[in-house]
Amino acid sequence: MPEPADINSPEVAKTQAGGSGQGKDENVVNGHKEGEANPFAEYMWMENEEEYNRQVEEELLEQEFLERCFQEMLEEEDQDWFIPARDLPPGVGQIQQQLSALSVGDGNAEDIARKSSLNPEAKEFVPGVKY
Repeated sequence: MPEPADINSPEVAKTQAGGSGQGKDENVVNGHKEGEANPFAEYMWMENEEEYNRQVEEELLEQEFLERCFQEMLEEEDQDWFIPARDLPPGVGQIQQQLSALSVGDGNAEDIARKSSLNPEAKEFVPGVKY
């Protein structure tokens, strides 16, 4: 890092009297040199603030619309699906539990038929038909 120069030194006098020490080809406009980056670059977005606000608002409305459509789709899907806990009347859950507890015995079918008191030669029962 260079040492600070004495204000009375000849180098300082040359830079003060001779301008900034740069060539005459560079123009100074609005307080900054032509080749220098715009010091207001970070504020340039404000030039189009209305356009920026319109674009952000449009994106927010589009996002809100998509969320509404998605929610409606989920509600329609819920209505179309059969959910026993929601769609069956109360008390049916107990019947479902009882039915699920029932099981067909794995016992010997022939053994059961031999011990049966039913008539194997009887006609087949058809509801509503009188014999």
